[in-house]
Amino acid sequence: MTDPAAPLRIVLADDERMVRTALRAILAAEPDLEIVGEAATGAEAVSVVRELRPDVVLMDVRMPEIDGIRATEQILQTMPEPPRIVVVTTFENDSYVYEALRAGASGFLLKRAEAEALVQAVRLVARSDSLLFPAAVRALAAEHGRAEAAQAPWIARLTGRENEVLRLMAAGLTNAEIAERMEVGPATVKTHVAAVLAKTGARDRTQAVIAAYEAGFMKSA
Repeated sequence: MTDPAAPLRIVLADDERMVRTALRAILAAEPDLEIVGEAATGAEAVSVVRELRPDVVLMDVRMPEIDGIRATEQILQTMPEPPRIVVVTTFENDSYVYEALRAGASGFLLKRAEAEALVQAVRLVARSDSLLFPAAVRALAAEHGRAEAAQAPWIARLTGRENEVLRLMAAGLTNAEIAERMEVGPATVKTHVAAVLAKTGARDRTQAVIAAYEAGFMKSA
């Protein structure tokens, strides 16, 4: 388990050296962030991440050899304790971005994002206490989602509280905000979140929200 007092270890994967240099300059200036490796292709990203085992990977969605989607899949499917992966892209309303989220990425960032937004996004994804850019994730899911004709079986297995928690997760609320909204303790919210992830088969909050949209849950009353 990662030492909470240790800097977050980050790998940068982008085929443009200038992009990697800019990302490194921004992130390495923060005392709680450490750049431990770089990759210029999707295949190299998979190899570097397996070797260095970072906490967070910033992954360009389009790269040579294999793209960021396939690289994300390979990392998440072959590592017992994989890192959080954030897709870095030029266009937010992009089917490639959505496919990367479906493949297991925990969120995405625009290459034109301000430095402060980049730093905060890395910290947020590593903490996994909220959804990164929830409105954008919802918009992507609504446009590119593959909603099933029939609702997924797991929907019926959610308790009333879990149903409410999943909707609040999709709205981007943190555990503390959910606890306040539901008038329960933070530990209770953590228990509900864990149950939601287990029932949806999701790795993290982003995957749970994607599953909710694709299963027709967000359209239900």
